[in-house]
Amino acid sequence: MGKLITENPELLLYTESGLHVTVLGGIKLTGLDRLRVTLKITLTGKTEKTYRHNLDLYNGIQCGQLVERAAEILDRTESEVTALIANLTTALENYRSERLEEMKPKQAEKKELSESERKEALKFLKSPRLIERTKEAIAQSGVIGEATNALIAYLTYTSRKRHVPLHLMCLGASGTGKTWLQEKVSELMPEEDKLEITTLSSNAFYYFGREELKHKLLLIEDLDGAESVLYPLRELQSKRRISKTVTLKDNKGNLKTVTLNVEGPVCVSGCTTREKLYEDNANRCILLYMDGSSEQDGKIMEYQRLLSAGLVDEAAQQKIKHTIKNVQRLLRSISVRNPYATYLQLPESVFKPRRTMLLLLLFTETVTYYHQYQRQLKTDESTGEQYIESTPEDVEMAFMLLETTLLKKSDELSDACRGFFEKLKTYLKELDTDSFHSRDIRSALRISPSSLGRYLYELDRTGHIRIVKGNRYKGFEYRVQVWQDMETLADDTKKLIGDIMQQIGSVPRSPSVTQGAVGLHKVQKDSGKERVTHGR
Repeated sequence: MGKLITENPELLLYTESGLHVTVLGGIKLTGLDRLRVTLKITLTGKTEKTYRHNLDLYNGIQCGQLVERAAEILDRTESEVTALIANLTTALENYRSERLEEMKPKQAEKKELSESERKEALKFLKSPRLIERTKEAIAQSGVIGEATNALIAYLTYTSRKRHVPLHLMCLGASGTGKTWLQEKVSELMPEEDKLEITTLSSNAFYYFGREELKHKLLLIEDLDGAESVLYPLRELQSKRRISKTVTLKDNKGNLKTVTLNVEGPVCVSGCTTREKLYEDNANRCILLYMDGSSEQDGKIMEYQRLLSAGLVDEAAQQKIKHTIKNVQRLLRSISVRNPYATYLQLPESVFKPRRTMLLLLLFTETVTYYHQYQRQLKTDESTGEQYIESTPEDVEMAFMLLETTLLKKSDELSDACRGFFEKLKTYLKELDTDSFHSRDIRSALRISPSSLGRYLYELDRTGHIRIVKGNRYKGFEYRVQVWQDMETLADDTKKLIGDIMQQIGSVPRSPSVTQGAVGLHKVQKDSGKERVTHGR
């Protein structure tokens, strides 16, 4: 059998028994049911003879015609040419298999923790103020500002290990750090548990392995690049599995249907500047609104200067990232029950309360799940299921972290429009007036005409402002109709949360959720494998 030379993928060379075959244009790696090639077969010697032919090497009739014609022109027997084509086909199949294997994304191997790494991670998870300790570690890893947003993102990504994970959407204007925040927090997750995506074709999700995405964190840099897969993405988020039936030909040419199944659950995180465009996906996500303030700008620029000057201890950042990754690896799948769930309520002004309530409940359970090494393991006597329970502190922490998200979900204005409206009201209060002209506001607040027109339209449509006089040629004069809407929302939300926590505080605690239950987990080794046990 000859040798296939593949140095140039567009010009493959094969030599056998004095015959030189050039595969012009190479071969297609897709469509394994065909092997279409353009061949140039040359016989070298005193007189060089050449035969060219285009065919599918899997088509018997075409191959027969090739053998017959090539044997005649090249003065070789049909058996020699038949053997040449058979060996060439085998070599091309092997080459295609190798190329396809090389193109497969390399799955990061699951890391086995050393004894010292396990002890360090366990010590971290048993910290008395675990959430605060985690918040500090996130900042030490290189996340500048955005402390609450980063912590919410971290806990959301942690939920990937649970049966019903949370999902995240980072929102904000261009250049406010959406992708940066997602990237920095995702660096705290183990490599084997995440998949970063820039763009996807419409059917890409259906061709992952059946369990290849299970309990993975999917990071989408910009939802605009995944617009064609938003539907299967929503199905993965809601149903935690997707399937598609396609038609294929068998080796006899008969059509048959095959169902492609991909199982979750997955944790999805994406960034976009257009919340309304991806509203169906946003409804399934915790929404993070980026801090676009001048104070945050100052923090970022100062960090950039320090980094450029070599004054940032990047080794220390890598060390804390390594520790947090090991903390994540130490977390195990375990059920969570929230005995205080029946007391939880949402402000009446929240839009789509059903999904918002589910997000609040799941986030509370995730806070509890993250504290699994500080909770006593209980057993359901009727089912035998083992679980841990949420504490009032977990509920309070969930409310505290999601307070801004709950307010945003109660606000009928988009985040960008809300930001403009609050700046507008502050500016008008300084001038002691309630009316304004658009041209004056555009100059004072330094807003582009297109953005200003969009904000004014939304505010007018929702009744926050109204046109007093003017026309589109000379400009309009507007008057603010609503001044305290956000303050009222915030006060009502705080009062509701206070009432809920007061009710929960009056509920007697079971022994399993008292402070005495902290630190009851032990990590043991059994037959060379790690397992989590809970003792009294």
